[in-house]
Amino acid sequence: QVQLVESGGGLVQTGGSLRLSCAASGSIFSINAMGWYRQAPGKQRELVARVISGTINYADSVMGRFTISRDNAKNTVDLQMNSLRPEDTAVYYCNAYDPYRGHYWGQGTQVTLSS
Repeated sequence: QVQLVESGGGLVQTGGSLRLSCAASGSIFSINAMGWYRQAPGKQRELVARVISGTINYADSVMGRFTISRDNAKNTVDLQMNSLRPEDTAVYYCNAYDPYRGHYWGQGTQVTLSS
């Protein structure tokens, strides 16, 4: 099993910044991807950014504003979010993917934008 613990969500003004952090523990030896997804009220969960085998993918909506970074030595993945917009309001979930065992999810952290 893999455990993912997130931190860093909260309330922020439009245009502001937040940094989300996720620490992985447990049976992490075969994880080849880590990233962040989000789910807004009434919408499906969507990919925000991920690092897979050294390649980074971003959703078009966050390109140029969000930066993902993974520290393999510490088993962490962070998401630096700048120039936040009201549409970024969502629950953000840390994700780890193991090609042999599937997806693992964190408990989610709320990010709320205020105007």
